[in-house]
Amino acid sequence: MKTYLRNCSRFFLIFFLIYLSSCGVYRPVDVNEYPVEPEKRVQKNMEEGRGFRLMDGINKKGGTFDFASSNELWRASLDTIDFMPLASANYSGGIIITDWYNDENSSSESIKITIRFLTNEIRSDALDVKIFKKNCGANQNCKMFLQEGDLVREIKKSILKKAALYKKQNKKPYKGTKAQ
Repeated sequence: MKTYLRNCSRFFLIFFLIYLSSCGVYRPVDVNEYPVEPEKRVQKNMEEGRGFRLMDGINKKGGTFDFASSNELWRASLDTIDFMPLASANYSGGIIITDWYNDENSSSESIKITIRFLTNEIRSDALDVKIFKKNCGANQNCKMFLQEGDLVREIKKSILKKAALYKKQNKKPYKGTKAQ
């Protein structure tokens, strides 16, 4: 039985090697067709569409971040709440969270704003704005609650107005038309 298995494995190995050699992996090329210098060979292959470079997509001068200029809702949101310190701003996650903020007039009250982006389109249901209010008593006994009402609507309205203006300013003509 062992000799049978050994003979079968040899047969399959020989068959596999013959099969691989008949695939045409190796083919002789004419020296005149392909340049000797590696840079010229790479260039020729790239022109013919037969190769790719791994490092072409990497910008050596640093990253380019187009989201700040291309997403009007994001820019408008940051401009609207620019007076408040940010705790977190995650573009890929679609959320902006401010830190607790209070003005000089009321040291016992603070607010915190959270803006979630539900879509990139400029429309009323594109944003989820939440305002949290914190009231602290004399002995630092603080109570926090979610504030609803006019302030939430005003912030959302301000963001949407600014976003619409940014979109109008950055509007470019379609490829088939001429700019006037």
